[in-house]
Amino acid sequence: MTRTVETDVLIVGNGPAGGAAALALSTYGIPNITVTRYRWLANSPRAHITNQGTMEVLRDLGVEAEAMSVASPQHLMGTNTFCLSLAGEELGRLNSWGTHPARRADYDLASPTQISDIPQTFMEPILVSNAAKRGSQTLFSTEYLGLTQDENGVTARVRDRLSGEEYTIRAKYLLGADGGKSLVAQEIGLPMEGQMAVAGSMNILFEADLSRYVAHRPSVLYWVLQPGCNIGGIGMGLVRMVRPWNEWLIVWGYDINQPAPVYDDAAATDLVRSLVGDPDLEVKIKSTSLWTNNKMYAREYSRGRVFCMGDAVHRHPPSNGLGSNTSIQDGYNLAWKLALVLRGQAGPGLLDSYDAERAPIGKQIVERANKSIEEYGPIFGALGLLGTQDADQMNANMQARKENTPEAKAQRQALRDALDFKTYEFNAHGVELGMHYQSGAVVPDGTPEPVNPRDPELYYQATTWPGARLPHAWVQQGHRQVSTRDLCGQGRFTLLTGISGGAWAEAARAVSERLGVEIVPVVMGPGQATEDLWGDWTRLREIDESGALLVRPDIFIGYRAHTLPVNPTAALEAAMRQILSLDSPDSLPKKVSSDQRVEAS
Repeated sequence: MTRTVETDVLIVGNGPAGGAAALALSTYGIPNITVTRYRWLANSPRAHITNQGTMEVLRDLGVEAEAMSVASPQHLMGTNTFCLSLAGEELGRLNSWGTHPARRADYDLASPTQISDIPQTFMEPILVSNAAKRGSQTLFSTEYLGLTQDENGVTARVRDRLSGEEYTIRAKYLLGADGGKSLVAQEIGLPMEGQMAVAGSMNILFEADLSRYVAHRPSVLYWVLQPGCNIGGIGMGLVRMVRPWNEWLIVWGYDINQPAPVYDDAAATDLVRSLVGDPDLEVKIKSTSLWTNNKMYAREYSRGRVFCMGDAVHRHPPSNGLGSNTSIQDGYNLAWKLALVLRGQAGPGLLDSYDAERAPIGKQIVERANKSIEEYGPIFGALGLLGTQDADQMNANMQARKENTPEAKAQRQALRDALDFKTYEFNAHGVELGMHYQSGAVVPDGTPEPVNPRDPELYYQATTWPGARLPHAWVQQGHRQVSTRDLCGQGRFTLLTGISGGAWAEAARAVSERLGVEIVPVVMGPGQATEDLWGDWTRLREIDESGALLVRPDIFIGYRAHTLPVNPTAALEAAMRQILSLDSPDSLPKKVSSDQRVEAS
């Protein structure tokens, strides 16, 4: 007889998306089980750039300090270098990840957190171990086989890969966080746009002390151009820092239409020495692996009680460092909504907002990451690497930029312009933080979406427009300096107002009692527990002191009142009811037939 295990939420996959979802759900007290076919967590440091949006998630979930204890900090990340070898001639540098003084202020003003570099081999254990400490169950070596869903829940078939036993897990909701070849997304028929495997890449993970070549120009990424090198094409390889300065990852592309390259340790060592430019370098090869660049995103993320996230619904190259960040933020966005629905504090219609809010973000980052790949073309063109397959000619073209001729002068300017344009890959602060959600879980205030006066991909523009992330400003609580964002989150709604809006505090208490959902009122001003001593919050809030901002558990603004209305309790209750979908019929977010059954092939 097949045994059945029961839980509230079953998560398939424990990568960044699944791990974040498990951590958030466990933090909110929701029982959950994660299954993974693997015996452990990430075996390579694939994802690594951890932007401020994700650091804010970790901060709210109480693991920011642990993450920073293993991170390479911002000041070691940003001297992005283009060269002929690490020991050899440089072609140019680009300050990245907000390390240029003119950009550092943008990052410091935007968030109480710092962008950092945390390899996936460090991030996943933080997410999964803390989820387990808070009640999540992780079943390793457990293969997901298929699902059946009905009006009341989802039944998944799984196999214990050690014993061969097959059994079922019955959950109220199932989350598909099973990666770029997601069976869950395939099974429920999510509509996809784009193409898989548009290009091939190979990794070599190795240990070597490169401090003498890089410590004076600290960076995560070193781009090496060696026409004629055995890495194919124009001969560009990426040397990526994993841990400063003794663990590294080499990445290069290969023609997906040709046989995949095969490298033994000796060949891999030769390539490492070539790109570093040190023929006697001591190298320890740890692993080699193949992967593909993809350009695909899902138009929708859910069917009935099944929701997908992470690489299951947005698949793209690692350009811009957006992959694991978007995945973690997917899980965080959905978790608080599931928690409220499972507790009976919100209608199931709230879950529709997950598609509406996250699917446009997934499309944006897939397109941005692939566009960044294309933007290397002008660099190659400026160096004279296009239009010829002759390595000697390519090298001569690169050297020609040093000459005192009008042509060389133009070449130098073209190269500088092309390198500077790569700021769209390495300083896309607006892409990282500038999302504006529009869904049923956001109450419009009748104002148009604000227009960023600067480039919206490069620059984040703080705003309290409903659907935007709550702006950060430092405020004072007694002898403690805290961020406005620290006043919010922790699975609760928060209502921010000023002394003239004191009536909002009573409204928050009344609506909390009536709806059974916690709303924490924060009245800011002189003599209050929280004071805006610098005036930064007053300049950012975009509302009168008597108005209010209702901040959702994910620290996005759900409702904005510019001034105190005649009846703030009625106004707040109406906003909460819309966000929580309390006036909608008690039905599944998307109707599915009770006999729908799909199996993994």
